[in-house]
Amino acid sequence: MQNIYKFDKLNFITAGMPLRTGKGSYAAAFDIIKEMNLDGMELEFVHGVRMSPENRELVKSVQKEHSYAITAHAPFYINLNSKEEEKIEASVVRIIETAKTAYEAGAFSITFHAAFYMGKDKETVFNQVKSKITEISELIKKENINVWIRPETTGKSTQWGDLEEIVRLSKEFDNVLPCVDFSHLHARSGGEYNTYDEFSKILETIGTEIGQYALENFHAHLAGIDYSSKGEKKHLNLEESDMNYKDLLKVMKEFGLKGALVCESPNIEDDAKLLKTYYESL
Repeated sequence: MQNIYKFDKLNFITAGMPLRTGKGSYAAAFDIIKEMNLDGMELEFVHGVRMSPENRELVKSVQKEHSYAITAHAPFYINLNSKEEEKIEASVVRIIETAKTAYEAGAFSITFHAAFYMGKDKETVFNQVKSKITEISELIKKENINVWIRPETTGKSTQWGDLEEIVRLSKEFDNVLPCVDFSHLHARSGGEYNTYDEFSKILETIGTEIGQYALENFHAHLAGIDYSSKGEKKHLNLEESDMNYKDLLKVMKEFGLKGALVCESPNIEDDAKLLKTYYESL
């Protein structure tokens, strides 16, 4: 897919409205983003896709004016491999609603946690997810919704979505790419994916397997993370975690990534600023 957005850099954006916004509006949130010299926002639809037409219009006009990177996170209640057919269908609808609303608000990319294994083998689940993504991909093309559809790398071994699965799925479609949550990969593996070489390998795999365009339309998540042998427990601020974000940013710079890095730390805007400042110092 030739996406309509062409980024000339890596954009550092917040997962939702900056905390400083309080109960404020999107307009107030973007004032803070501008003041902090950040580059955009991930719209958080995690508890449902709710955004008024006025807010969609406002976000789109701010996006155009400042060339911000806008992304969206679909609701958490998604499982394309549920044992109940109606839950699968509801999941498909939620992803399509996210894509439509996000596109109307000027987003270039949406992400979601695609599925749980539910005790089934990996190949069966891969084929199930693929069949539903086929449905979603075709429908949003038919409606001229020009956003990247991105299953996210997940933080627990019970969830479908290790790096290999998501790269493999992305190769099957021209409007699907990975959303690489580096913190999830780190937690899921019980502490791996946290060195310069491992970060390089991730980006190398994506560039080689999918193509250079995947590195020029990048969408990633990063935060500090607390984990156990079972994977992700909760997000932490970067400096309170073992997440080796400095080496990750060095690798991102070397690979010339373009797109959006979404900060999901509990102190979203402060860690987004920390990341951007460090990246620009390299």
